[in-house]
Amino acid sequence: MNIKELTTVIVNRLTKWWDYCSAGVWSDTRKGWKVSVIKTLNLSVRSFLSKDVQTAACGMAFRTLLATIPALALIFAIGKGFGFVSVIQKALLDAFPAQRTAIQESFVFVDSYLNQSSEGVFVGVGILVLLWTLVSLVASVEGAFNKIWGVRHGRTLWRQITDYTAMFLILPVLLISSTGISVMMSSTLQQFFPYDFVTPLTGFLLDASAVVLTWLMFTAAYMLVPNTKVKFPNALIAGILAGTAYEILQWLFVSGQMYVSKYNAIYGSVAFLPLLMIWLQLVWMITLAGAVICFSSQNIFRYSFASQISGISPDYRKKVMLAVTAVIVQDYAAKRTPRNDNDIAMDFGFPIALVTEITEKLMQAGLIYKAIINTNNGKTGYVPAIDADNISVGFVIKSLEDLGNSDFLPGFNHEFADIINVVDNFTDKTYSDIDSLLLTNLTINKK
Repeated sequence: MNIKELTTVIVNRLTKWWDYCSAGVWSDTRKGWKVSVIKTLNLSVRSFLSKDVQTAACGMAFRTLLATIPALALIFAIGKGFGFVSVIQKALLDAFPAQRTAIQESFVFVDSYLNQSSEGVFVGVGILVLLWTLVSLVASVEGAFNKIWGVRHGRTLWRQITDYTAMFLILPVLLISSTGISVMMSSTLQQFFPYDFVTPLTGFLLDASAVVLTWLMFTAAYMLVPNTKVKFPNALIAGILAGTAYEILQWLFVSGQMYVSKYNAIYGSVAFLPLLMIWLQLVWMITLAGAVICFSSQNIFRYSFASQISGISPDYRKKVMLAVTAVIVQDYAAKRTPRNDNDIAMDFGFPIALVTEITEKLMQAGLIYKAIINTNNGKTGYVPAIDADNISVGFVIKSLEDLGNSDFLPGFNHEFADIINVVDNFTDKTYSDIDSLLLTNLTINKK
């Protein structure tokens, strides 16, 4: 084989591999880990680009900058009551070494902010404005996460106020506790090991614990912030990846401080502000990218045959729709446990995205409804909304075709009367042939 033939073979293989990874993998029904990894990476890249994560990160960076002083003021106000302000300051400096200058500058603003408390800043309207600033920030974070997950409805206003306020009240306690754990770990090791051994060991354990806590922080965010159920393994994988990227970003900023002198010469005393904005943008990019990975790893099965579904023909959609309806009707008629979207997709190999689309249309048409079948875990399943023994093929098709707006164009019925009559006669003849064919009498080979 000469070089030209070898090059052709390599190019062909790379082309096939690219075609498979970019589109063909979604038609692969195998469940091996290699296929899952490729699907996860594929969906992560697509979601990252389509959901405009970079724009969202810019917005979140700006909101974070606005909420920084109110957030620190609330934390310090609580810390003052317990006499732990210095401990909280040290914990913040240790947690964000890359932004030590910005945090120290923030302390000056916070002190000025707190000194106004005697004039009513933290009384009445002042405390409400402060809390609203913080709640709005976290609500925007939830909105960004919900958009990634495709969740249409976020938490209610009352839940936002209660959940987010509780989080900001607990945050100072967590900062103090983390500092206390570090001190306790260091003192405990010094009691049992020689000093020469303790110093490097303590440093390693503290660094490792900081990384692990960062992983757990991102994992908790990916599980708790979206207004939907997120599985722990998927959140943990995304949390580890995002947490590791965050620690690398911290290291890059800390190790790059030596190059900031030239930057200071340009911006002077406010040089920390552009660096802070860049850092915030990158942090939110990492955070949202982790959310995309979490979503992708949990929902790869939802995007099987995605390209085929986007171009599905009306005829084939109608056949799948009747199949899904028949499954729901026959389950009810046979007194089997009603199935939900996942059950139907897994049992019959349907793409869940298509099943979900169909069941939503069936509910809108009043043909089925979602019932709770297990009060303990809240599991739901679909059941017919009318008598199952009277649901015919023609009735289902006509109900779905009549769904939506019609007869709203002025003069249309008069100007195109012949066309309307042809369509109506064809429709009536078609329905008359299948109107007596009940879904309960159709055969389903796999159950």
